[in-house]
Amino acid sequence: MSSKSATKPAPARPAPRLYLATPVVDDPASLVAELPALLAAADVAAVLVRLKETDQRTMISRVKALAPAVQSAGAALLLDGHVELVARGGADGAHLTGLAALEEAMPSLKPDRIAGVSGLATRHDSMSAGEMGADYVLFGEPDAEGARPSTSAIAERLDWWAELFEPPCVGFATSSAEAFEFAASGADFVLVGDFIWADPRGAKAALVDVDAAIRKAYADATASTGAGHG
Repeated sequence: MSSKSATKPAPARPAPRLYLATPVVDDPASLVAELPALLAAADVAAVLVRLKETDQRTMISRVKALAPAVQSAGAALLLDGHVELVARGGADGAHLTGLAALEEAMPSLKPDRIAGVSGLATRHDSMSAGEMGADYVLFGEPDAEGARPSTSAIAERLDWWAELFEPPCVGFATSSAEAFEFAASGADFVLVGDFIWADPRGAKAALVDVDAAIRKAYADATASTGAGHG
């Protein structure tokens, strides 16, 4: 990095990418069939697999069934929790909720696998997660009661993080409009889930729409930055 000329402008940040959360997976067959077309239709960097709680052997076999469809498309497969199943299922990492869970998971995930984290109520918690070595921080997810911050508060937190810190930040979007807002605010990734699967047009159409919203937000932001510094 140090060999770069000091006068060279900072490179533009890369375009934000999608992070797709699955429905809760019981029988993975329909999802295995649907994923290749979905992942081909939009720029999905990673898939977050939400497993239905059952015995470990069954959950591992479900991860193993899904992994090829995700990984052969060039996306990473992360498990929502279940750190103990990551290696055995062939997943690329895990998503943890809260600093304690992150701290506990780090020895088994690092250095080879991805450890992402949400449940960061304060800026201090977010910075602590970064210091612990989290591969990304997620802002805007609902809490146990389903409550979440306002869109503007999430966007403000993403903007703060993107400005100051190196690890990627992820915005949890519940609509295409939120995805646009978070991409414009500096999110490196936008996590989408339930509203994609609930779309009456089908998940593929919903995912293509969100992908387009993210690209437009990025193009608008890049154009305004260029105009400001040109």
